[in-house]
Order: sequence, then C-alpha cells, then structure tokens
Amino acid sequence: MNDKSKSAFVVSAAWLEQRLGDPAIKIVDASWYLPAQKRDPKAEYEAAHIPGAIFFDQDAIADQTSGLPHTLPSAEAFAEAVGAMGITEEDTIVVYDGPGILTAPRVWWMFRIMGAKDVYVLDGGMDGWKAEGRPTTTEVPRPTRRSFQPSIDAKAVTSFERMKNIVENRLAQIADARSAGRFAGEEPEPRAGMRSGHMPGAKSLPSGAFSEEGKFKDLEALRQTFAEAGIDLAKPVVTTCGSGVTAAIITLALQSLGHTDNTLYDGSWSEWGGRPDTPVEIGRE
Repeated sequence: MNDKSKSAFVVSAAWLEQRLGDPAIKIVDASWYLPAQKRDPKAEYEAAHIPGAIFFDQDAIADQTSGLPHTLPSAEAFAEAVGAMGITEEDTIVVYDGPGILTAPRVWWMFRIMGAKDVYVLDGGMDGWKAEGRPTTTEVPRPTRRSFQPSIDAKAVTSFERMKNIVENRLAQIADARSAGRFAGEEPEPRAGMRSGHMPGAKSLPSGAFSEEGKFKDLEALRQTFAEAGIDLAKPVVTTCGSGVTAAIITLALQSLGHTDNTLYDGSWSEWGGRPDTPVEIGRE
C-alpha cells in the first residue's frame, strides 16, 4: 500500500496474507461472470476461497425492481445485506474476484458510495492467489450481524435522465468499458434485445486495458491509457459498460489518479441499448 507508483486502492496478495485473521479486516469475494465465461462464482467460492472471505452475490444485492441486471440497491437494502455479512462502514474491506480487476471494483465502488472509507481491491484476484500457493479454505464464515450505517453519495451515480442530458449536451466525457467490438457494433451484445454500438460521443476504454494478468497497471500506465483513448483527466467523466459492473474498473483507475469529478451510469448499455428511443452510433470512433 506504500508504493507511490501504484493505486492507493489496490493491495497485494502478500499484504493481505500477512493480515489474515485480523478481525478489523473483512474480506469479500465479489466474483461474477457472464454466461459465456462458463464460470460459476458461488461454486468456485465453495470449492476454495481466501480464509475469512464471505461471498457477495452481485445479482442478489441489487435493486430487484429495476428490470435491469444488478443495479444499485437502496442504501437500506445494502446496509441490511452487508450488515448480515458482519461488515460495518468502519471496517477495512478487501474485495477480490476470480481473475483480478474484473468485478471486484464494482463492489469496491458500492461500499465506498455507501459510506465505507477503507476499501481496497486485491491485485491478482483469486486466480493469482492460488497460483502463488497462498492459503485457501472451504470453511464458510458465520459472521455475527453488525450494523452498517450507510451515507450514500447519490451524486456518484448517473441516472438515465442525467445520461440522456450528458449525451445531448456533451456535459461530460463518456468512457465505455465494453470490448472494442461491442463498442463499434461489430460484435453482438451478450444480452438478448440489445442494440449494438455506443452512445454518441463516447470513448472506448475496454476494461482489460487497465490490468495485466489480473494485476492493476501502475499510475503512469493508467494515465497513458486514458490519454490514448482521448480522455482529458482535467474534465468530468461518466463511466459505463454493459450493466454497470466493469465500468467501475474505469472509476477505480480515475480515482487512483486523483480524478474525483466522475460518476458511474448504473443502467449502462443494458438500459441505453435496450431502449428504442436512445441515439446509438456504430464504428470505432
């Protein structure tokens, strides 16, 4: 956590292993996959997880009434769910996923906008942890319920109406974390009923551009990634993706570089591309 060339929000496997068993540190497995990835996060968690880790189901801890996949739950529902996991807003929280820097940043973002301050993402994920021969267990923790006191930062979340205004009036730069092929409309969307393409004015920043072998790039490389995509870090940015999950990788990168004027469009392409009345462009630019 002391390497100034790296994100202050990412911790190494060595750092976490040294602190296993510390009651002030809560470890969260936030793995989630698209069907095409053919990985079952709950089954993988039950087969092996970091000792003390508790599973965070991104499909369950979500607004079930939105009609969209895993949109942000209310502050009360989030507090109820994570309180049952034994987590409070005062804890040090380390979130990981399977491959590293894939779906953990979404839960990092959720905890932070709900009021937790000490939240980190594990570099390398569970795949890297196991590859390095670090300890795993099948024992599922049974935490004592705690009280998580939420203080939601609603300004960090962009609604559909706000997104429409951003697109129409170019009020912020739009950074899209989907693959370049999906952005360009050259690859079909993984969810049925979605149009292909991107929002007018958006820039393509595929989520995989921010890490190598599951490890987050250093700050200079992150800065270069934004520059190459045409994102001006002196101006506001709204992040988006397929369903609001990998957009948080861009959010993590922005905040790692000290960029604070950014929001996440929670409905993302599932909402925008699933509607008949939204403007869509195709092509790489």
